[in-house]
Amino acid sequence: MAEVSSVLSAPWRVLRQRWQRATRTGLSEQLVMLVVATLLMAAAIIGLPDFAPMMLLMVPMVIASLVLGPRQLPWFVVFVLMTLAVAVTRQPDVTARIAVSVAVMFALGFIILLSSFRRSQLGVAGSRGESMLVDLRDRILKQGAIPALPPSWHVMWELRSAGGTPFAGDFVVASRTTPERLELAVVDVSGKGEDAGTRALLLSGAFGGLMGAMRSEEFLPAANAYLLRQDWEEGFATAIHLSLDLGSGRFALRSAGHPPAALHDAGSGRWDVLETEGPVLGLIEDAEFPAVRGQMRRGDAMLLYTDGLVETRGRDIGLGIDRMLGQAERVLRGDFENGAARLIDALGSPDDDRALLMVHYRRS
Repeated sequence: MAEVSSVLSAPWRVLRQRWQRATRTGLSEQLVMLVVATLLMAAAIIGLPDFAPMMLLMVPMVIASLVLGPRQLPWFVVFVLMTLAVAVTRQPDVTARIAVSVAVMFALGFIILLSSFRRSQLGVAGSRGESMLVDLRDRILKQGAIPALPPSWHVMWELRSAGGTPFAGDFVVASRTTPERLELAVVDVSGKGEDAGTRALLLSGAFGGLMGAMRSEEFLPAANAYLLRQDWEEGFATAIHLSLDLGSGRFALRSAGHPPAALHDAGSGRWDVLETEGPVLGLIEDAEFPAVRGQMRRGDAMLLYTDGLVETRGRDIGLGIDRMLGQAERVLRGDFENGAARLIDALGSPDDDRALLMVHYRRS
């Protein structure tokens, strides 16, 4: 019995050793499995032409486009197409249907080759590249995560990108630099949607680091210097920065070419525009950003937003701000809980990125 077991286990040991040798020499397990699957499918097409169609070879080629890296994918596609050519020569009768199937497979193989050449700039497989982009998108959202605040303060923000994609040129950066100091910034990168998304990914990380490491009055000058060093063709951005004392409600507001903030006075029930001045980030060296100072009292609220909420083609931005404040009075009616989501849904165009941040100083 032991001799029979030894004889039966010998082929499996040889197969395992060859598998390990192949993976050590640079062939990934996915590639080896796809090659084996391709050979088995080709054997089925040759041996059982009535049951195994030519299009069966598309399965490993499509799977390879998802799991193989840009170095391995072109060679595997060529291998599949060569296997297909051999299988065609072994067919008893090459019909018009088979000819069309072969032509379609070669065309799809050519498309996969083109995509792999474009992907070679990234250097990772398709699914892994997508997961990297998702991770980067999650990181940009984490930069805007509001830190834990005292019960009397409530900060919420909402983002809507052009076309509904998860990547946008608008983002929020938040940091609680001291127990009593909250720093918030709303940034609008030039462009919109995916075009501005890559620049927003880079700037969100850089601005988050600057905000946590510098005094509030140094944040916008440092952000401006950083953008100038990038030397981008579209290397400008607008931003509005709020530095808030959580104990007293006193704030300093600085703007870099951004639409002005709006403050709701709970006593009068009116919204007031806080006009701020400052040049756009990334255009002027050694720019200065003067601060507008004030104090929030119990029940007050403040809106920081991007121009996608108030600016449309053919309409002055001042009229857009008036419309936004009118909608705020109608939609919020003094109830600011979840107010950012309710207000942003009522404003702006789906063809432009929109970001809205709301700070509410609760009455109790």
